[in-house]
Amino acid sequence: MTRAFEFFIASRYLRARRRQAVIPLITAVSVAGVAAGVMALVIALAINNGFRRALQDSLLGATPHVVLLEKTPSTGIENWREITEKMRGIPGVKEAAPALYGKVLASGPMQSAEATLKGMPLEAPELEARIRAGSLRGIEDMGGMPGIVLGSHLAARIGMRTGDVVRILSPQGEMTPFGIRPAEFRFRVAAIFESGFYDLDNQLAVTTIAHAQRVLALPDVVNAIELRLDDPGRAPETARAAERLAGPELGATHWMEQNRQLLNALRMEKTVSVVTISLIQMVAALNILTALFMRVMEKRRDIAVLISLGARRAQIARIFVWQGLMIAAAGAAAGFALGYGLSCLAGRYRWIRIDEEIYSLSYVPFEPRWADSLWIAALALGVALLATLYPARAAAAVAPAETLRYE
Repeated sequence: MTRAFEFFIASRYLRARRRQAVIPLITAVSVAGVAAGVMALVIALAINNGFRRALQDSLLGATPHVVLLEKTPSTGIENWREITEKMRGIPGVKEAAPALYGKVLASGPMQSAEATLKGMPLEAPELEARIRAGSLRGIEDMGGMPGIVLGSHLAARIGMRTGDVVRILSPQGEMTPFGIRPAEFRFRVAAIFESGFYDLDNQLAVTTIAHAQRVLALPDVVNAIELRLDDPGRAPETARAAERLAGPELGATHWMEQNRQLLNALRMEKTVSVVTISLIQMVAALNILTALFMRVMEKRRDIAVLISLGARRAQIARIFVWQGLMIAAAGAAAGFALGYGLSCLAGRYRWIRIDEEIYSLSYVPFEPRWADSLWIAALALGVALLATLYPARAAAAVAPAETLRYE
């Protein structure tokens, strides 16, 4: 009953007409300040979550979760077949495949461009799922030429389409009296893939391991064994198990370690955004404090009457605490509605375009999460609660006899 009494009086005070017009104005500004802070925080976290999810999905979809490499670069991993079979036996490993990487020059009708040639088993499902044009069928021999799969941006840069012939120049050429002459190989473009990760789509050219070994002038070796996991979050543990099983000559790295700087930058950006935007809540809290203190000054007579009628001073204090919390709740509700609405629309219709060469994405992704609303609401109400303590204490300290002496 006492809580209902305090809430009823607080709500009546908020709805009542004021003799001073500045008090409703400050109240409206307080609500708008809380709404702006909550809305800005929701949008900032939606952008951070969107970037993290988009980059992580692109990385996990286009790159291996764990990679075995030589600790001391030499001619390559010779017993790669046996090691690959061992890796498939590690718990949680969904797929293990050898890979051979090397730098080449891809030449087309428009221009030549540096590329990374990757030899791999072409039946890999993650590659087939990202084919945007062409097919992997018959890639071993396409009209007397080996087939190759190009990244979408690489194909666009050099002017290649499916069925065209691309020249691959390898630095591992033949020695002449004038120096090393790059060896040239012709491939037919069997397919074009798009991973969604700009660096890969702009650099990668994929063929079979045997063709890659021929281009790079290597024997039957690879320089990486790539693992894909059921749970990418367990990559560190799997990397340690793979390194122990592979022997002392090979080391393992995982996607979290390879992209540590990027993930740390996103984490730091989230922390800085929360701290910076929370300053808006501090400004809103000062407005709430001002509005409540002016209400206390205006309602001194009413407070004295309530105390004279038997209201406890703690109840008087809670009346003004309820007022501050109702102002914060109204602002938080408005901020959530605006923040989530704008984030959903901006993410769906891709309102903000960015440079894909820099960010690996062509637009700003938004991913608002309802789970964030819990601590955002707690932050808004907590700051508002702190702002109500001084006005509530001042209201509870009103002396009825002095206030009503001349009434």
